[in-house]
Amino acid sequence: MAAGVSRLPPRLTTLAVFSSPTPNPFGPNKRVARSRLRPPPISISMDPALVDPAHLQALMLACAHSCAIRLSPPEAAARPEPVDIRKLRTAVAHSFLVVSVFCGTRFLEEDDGGDDRRFMGLELDLGLGRRGEQRLVGFGRAVSDVGLTASVHDVVVHPSVQRRGIGRKILEKITRVLHSRGIYDISALCTGKERPFFEACGFGDDAMGATTMMYTRNLYE
Repeated sequence: MAAGVSRLPPRLTTLAVFSSPTPNPFGPNKRVARSRLRPPPISISMDPALVDPAHLQALMLACAHSCAIRLSPPEAAARPEPVDIRKLRTAVAHSFLVVSVFCGTRFLEEDDGGDDRRFMGLELDLGLGRRGEQRLVGFGRAVSDVGLTASVHDVVVHPSVQRRGIGRKILEKITRVLHSRGIYDISALCTGKERPFFEACGFGDDAMGATTMMYTRNLYE
């Protein structure tokens, strides 16, 4: 390993939110710096049938999403494998709630310039997944026991449209639906880099002081 090059996966932590039965995920005590960029016209769907696993796989890689890196062989951290498309399809199908965000292609043309077929050494088409004249630009999902708790996973927004409130809309949609089902104990697994975003959306340290422990077998051993 070359000196000064880190090949460790991102450190993960769990943030918890909404233990109180008062559904107020974005209270007045949470202030978020508003982006100066105007958000493009978007459509938000909760229909998992509209999510093409191949497009979602590419979106995760374009965002360097942690699960793509976490499941990669340690010696190939610079060239992480994409998430297994079959496992990704199963994960989406078995999620309690899926939120996908689409944007018209004509609003993204200026942001999509350049060769986007390579990501961290991989020959992949990282153009945003298309749905007619729409493209997949954001995604998030939740798993739940449908009674007491839920956890948020895989919240991603394509870099070309980040900092425009799309990620916040995804989390807001997820938490509102969970609250409507009487579920208020919601956690999120995130990296240190992602933590400020989740905190700005109402998440914080677990009131009971719980921490995250991961048991992940190396798939390449």
